[in-house]
Amino acid sequence: MTITKTSFFGFVAALAMVLLAACAGGGNDTRNLPLFGAASSSKAGVPTTVNRYLWAASLETINFLPVTSADPIAGLVLTDWYVNPETPDERFKVNVYILDQALRADALRVSVFRQSLTNGAWIDSRVNPATSRELENAILTRARQLRLNTLDQ
Repeated sequence: MTITKTSFFGFVAALAMVLLAACAGGGNDTRNLPLFGAASSSKAGVPTTVNRYLWAASLETINFLPVTSADPIAGLVLTDWYVNPETPDERFKVNVYILDQALRADALRVSVFRQSLTNGAWIDSRVNPATSRELENAILTRARQLRLNTLDQ
C-alpha cells in the first residue's frame, strides 16, 4: 500500500507549520559544540555527546508528534504514533538518530513508520523514502538556522 497524496500533504503541511512556528531561536554559544558546551555536561549534570543544534532542531521539528523517549547522550528521539485528524485511518511514527557531534548531513538519520487501519487493525504500510529525507532536510535546515542565530548574537 502506498501513501496517499492527502495524507502525505497533511503530514508535510503539519511539518511546515512546525518549521514556521520554530523560526525563533537562539543560544549563548557560537561554536559548534555538543548540546551543553565543551564540558559535555548539562546544568543537571547529564552529559551529552550529540550536536546541540541537531538535538534542538530535531525536538522542534517533530514537536507535533508525541515524544516517548529523548536521550541526549545517545542522540535518540523516539515518538509515539501520530494520527492526522484529516486521515484517521493512518498513523505515523518517527525515530531520529543523531550520530555525531558535527553539524553535518551524515550525522543525522530519520526513520518514518506508517500504519493503515484495515478491518479494525493497524497494518504496517510502505512509506515513501523521500519522507525521511524531507524530515532530515527540515531538521538540518533548522539546526543551521539555530547556529546562525547564535553567530548573530
